[in-house]
Amino acid sequence: MTEHNWQTITAGLQEIAVAKDLRVPMRDGVTLAADVYRGTQDKPRPALVALSPYGKELQALALTTPPQRRPSPMWDGCIEAGDTARVVEEDYVHVIGDLRGSGASEGEHIGNYNAGGVSLGQDAYDFIEWVAAQPWCDGNVGMIGISYFGSMQIFAAAERPPHLKAVFISGGHYDFYETTYHGGVMWFMPRAAREGRGGDSGWAFTDRVKSRMLETYSPEEVKERVARRLADPDIAAWPNLVHLLNYPKHHEAWFDIVMNELDGEWYEERNPVNLARNIDIPVYLQIDQGRGWTVDGHIELFHTLRGPKRLDIGSYPPMQSRPWVEEHDKMFRWYEYWLKGIDNGIMDEPAVNVFVEGSREVVGAESWPPKGIDHRSIYLRPRRQLSFSPERMGAEHAVPDGFYQAPLTVTDKVEILDWSSPLFEEPTELIGSGAAHLFVEIDQPDTNLIVRVWDEAPNGKRQLITTGFLKASHRELDEERTTEGDPYHPHTRSVPVEPGRVEEYVVRLYPFAATFLPGHKMVLQLSNDEPLADEHNSLLPPDAFHLPVGRPVTHKVYRDAAHPSRLVLPFTTGGREE
Repeated sequence: MTEHNWQTITAGLQEIAVAKDLRVPMRDGVTLAADVYRGTQDKPRPALVALSPYGKELQALALTTPPQRRPSPMWDGCIEAGDTARVVEEDYVHVIGDLRGSGASEGEHIGNYNAGGVSLGQDAYDFIEWVAAQPWCDGNVGMIGISYFGSMQIFAAAERPPHLKAVFISGGHYDFYETTYHGGVMWFMPRAAREGRGGDSGWAFTDRVKSRMLETYSPEEVKERVARRLADPDIAAWPNLVHLLNYPKHHEAWFDIVMNELDGEWYEERNPVNLARNIDIPVYLQIDQGRGWTVDGHIELFHTLRGPKRLDIGSYPPMQSRPWVEEHDKMFRWYEYWLKGIDNGIMDEPAVNVFVEGSREVVGAESWPPKGIDHRSIYLRPRRQLSFSPERMGAEHAVPDGFYQAPLTVTDKVEILDWSSPLFEEPTELIGSGAAHLFVEIDQPDTNLIVRVWDEAPNGKRQLITTGFLKASHRELDEERTTEGDPYHPHTRSVPVEPGRVEEYVVRLYPFAATFLPGHKMVLQLSNDEPLADEHNSLLPPDAFHLPVGRPVTHKVYRDAAHPSRLVLPFTTGGREE
């Protein structure tokens, strides 16, 4: 145990005791830095640990900065360790640490959820056990924080530190390939988190972050691999990526991600979903709708966990405040039960709770999806209509819809095709994942297929319901894992498209929960680039967009009797799943 120098600060009407820059020893001799916040009464309490590379000093802004929501320009995606004043008020100790190689901590950081050759989970184990041994901790430790902080909770729990009694995770990122390539399409938000672009302060590096690619391969092999990536027109048209691939030490963690465009060992070796099989402590998972790939990850993780668990899917909009203050009521109920031993009834409640957009009801059940579902098809028809009835005419009469998209280097217009349903006459509930089966002919070896499904109200106001992404060259399906309305793409190889050939592309639609009310209609949109701005994207961080297609592409979407382009969606059947 270590003696600390405590200072008293005032937050609102509350006095908080603070100990700054404590040194936490790791088993290899490296020390990590931590700040500790607790009540002024000198007594042991349960501790909530927050770990990230974003910098503990940045997290202290939770004491002085009112929560900001997108599209506020003051929203900073890295202030995620929780409401410190509230943690102290609830009689916990808030311990905020800098990961190895960041902030005031020692050591080197290597990308892909690895630090200095030491797994983040191992460091988290040592950190948690050190906290549990301090006189201000009663030996009961939980964790706190969203996004990166949430992912760290999985790494920690998988190592099974004896004093980590439960975790509460909101908005974590798990399958690292799916975090960085949605349907094979590169997503720029990981760059923002690391470089500090577009509303993110980024990682608080103490030194360069070493590239595992540069450490593993010879200079000749790296040069050859870089040349292959630069041969991709999408990469070659994006200045930041051209710069990065030519000067990899500009940002080595992002370099590694760009160099690994296919799923495989590089991602799987530290995939938190795989590690979660080792977790036996209670886990509460919380995620809001509108961030499809993250909703998908929470559901996959929920199905993987074997111990006591909860899944809470909240309402739109997709991004929480920064500093993060939401979900604290739920979190403290969870920790009151598991860290303080107070039987507050939380374990008598449903394991799964899902907010349904439209009806604004919360559905509870013991599994996901929370109700029985029947996957039904809605077909693309002529005159840009959606219908439950398939098209009967052949291609010579039901001619394809189409659009030509020029590269965004020469235009600022994103072309979007849309199809609309008739007005719903009665409330229609859908909960689960889905698929878009699209028969498309393109005149290039590759393109993106970006699918978005909207709920449009009678007054024209729209809300995004779900999305799907698929790089055309990643169209291969794992037939054993694919089921109706739930396709699975392995993304382990890229197969160029034969220009001029009609291919069936099955685009996974991320899980969602929505009721279409009477007078509303469903709108399906298809494009190969994202719109530069709309009512949904304005709620996301500024860099939360996908790599545009770097070549001109003509797309023809066939939807005739021989090519039944359609949505396959999860219509509920009424009964709750047990």
